Amino acid sequence: MPDRSIPNPPPATHRRRRASLRAVLALALALVPALAALLAPARAVAQEWPAARPLRIVIAFGAGSASDIYARMIAERLQKGLGQAVIVESRPGASGQIAAEAVARAPADGYTLFVTTNTTHSANPFLFRRLPYDPIRDFTPIARVGYFPFVLLVDAARPWRSVADLIAHAKANPGTVSYAYSSSAGQIPAAALAIATRMDAVGIAYKASPQALTDVAGGQATFTIVDLATSQPFVKSGRLRPLAVTPVERTSLAPDLPTLREAAGLADFGVTAWLGVFGPAGLPKPIVDRISAEVLALFAQDEVRQRMVATGVEPAPAGPAEFEAFVRAQLDVWERQIRIAGVKPE
Repeated sequence: MPDRSIPNPPPATHRRRRASLRAVLALALALVPALAALLAPARAVAQEWPAARPLRIVIAFGAGSASDIYARMIAERLQKGLGQAVIVESRPGASGQIAAEAVARAPADGYTLFVTTNTTHSANPFLFRRLPYDPIRDFTPIARVGYFPFVLLVDAARPWRSVADLIAHAKANPGTVSYAYSSSAGQIPAAALAIATRMDAVGIAYKASPQALTDVAGGQATFTIVDLATSQPFVKSGRLRPLAVTPVERTSLAPDLPTLREAAGLADFGVTAWLGVFGPAGLPKPIVDRISAEVLALFAQDEVRQRMVATGVEPAPAGPAEFEAFVRAQLDVWERQIRIAGVKPE
């Protein structure tokens, strides 16, 4: 029978194969130092952190806002847990864009954190044609803190006891009604209310919620929609009257208040704001895990949860992976709600 075995390759083929293998091996060995150089800075950062200097937590809204209240709670926890000073830095303006850009451009070394809300990471991409940051690409999700429903408020000195009263006043006095807002979570439901009820109302932007609340209480604006936490001092002092909340369902934090869906017939509408902690993109995993663990430990405490509920925040702690998935999903939610509200990007 004929020999069907595969013949051995000629010596020249052997030489070419050996040369190719040597070239591949040489390339691989050459890449090892480069790969080590790329990984070394991240290892060095994680090893020295947080001993080098104080940390700073940037917030996008002013003193007295929900971001400020909870950023200071987180700062206190981190200061104790990490043994390093933590400074809260308020950089309000441009619907959170100023603060978000500052964090996005900060080094990913664990010394700059961002306590922010749905405004910067859920709504702004659909409210502005151009942003100086990308809510996904430019940040590292660290921990979600909780949800906080927003509430519609009017001057307590005015006779309006319901949203229907406010709408009736607006229709009887066209061109005289305005709403104050400092974030998308206040702007979107206010705009939706005006459109759905054909209310002739003008929006007035503020850098911070307390300023908006002060002007409504002083008669410079007709109504505002802000988070429950920020509104509490004004409500408890009797300066402002709450009329409705913004979530799809009534909130256990204010069970007697109707939703805007109920009060104004805003079918298929409902938004709930959220609060979370981010770092710049590329934050080393050991640092992410350590900060996340400290934040989640804080909000797992019964006394802290009780304080959150008392100030109008529903606890909803979540770690990095869950928080990242949540942030991505919220982009779809807010895109739909902004479209319903008829707000066009600037």
